[in-house]
Amino acid sequence: MEFKSVLKLDYWRHFIKFNVVGLVGVAVNEGALLALLGLGYYYIYASAIAIEVSILSNFVLNDFWTFRDRRHGHIVVRLLKFNGLMVIGLVANLLINVLSTTYLGINIAFSNFVGIGVAFLLRYWLSVRFAWIKKEEQSVEPPSSKWPEAA
Repeated sequence: MEFKSVLKLDYWRHFIKFNVVGLVGVAVNEGALLALLGLGYYYIYASAIAIEVSILSNFVLNDFWTFRDRRHGHIVVRLLKFNGLMVIGLVANLLINVLSTTYLGINIAFSNFVGIGVAFLLRYWLSVRFAWIKKEEQSVEPPSSKWPEAA
């Protein structure tokens, strides 16, 4: 992503929508985490499941609202690509949860917020750069002319 793209309204529109979806994702993540902990799940399993549930929720909202103008291809392919990229954020979030809860004694609900925050910018960059690519950014080869050159 070039710096001049940050100066465009389109960038900020996507960024703001991504943040709104992210806030919904935080609520989904925390809600799922607390529900799973209440059901007796071990905190690491509960955390991993909650993160994945929020990833799926975020995909649906981002695909149908935030990046609607950038989506192309089959929804299953988009979902797999997005989920694959978000695994990086899942691992970062989960590591923070495990390290801060197990070794620092921080409450899992609080450490989960920290993990979400750390992974946020990484997830946005991955989403814009690799999950919902503008069609003109996909083509790396210049378009060929219709007419062959004379020999």
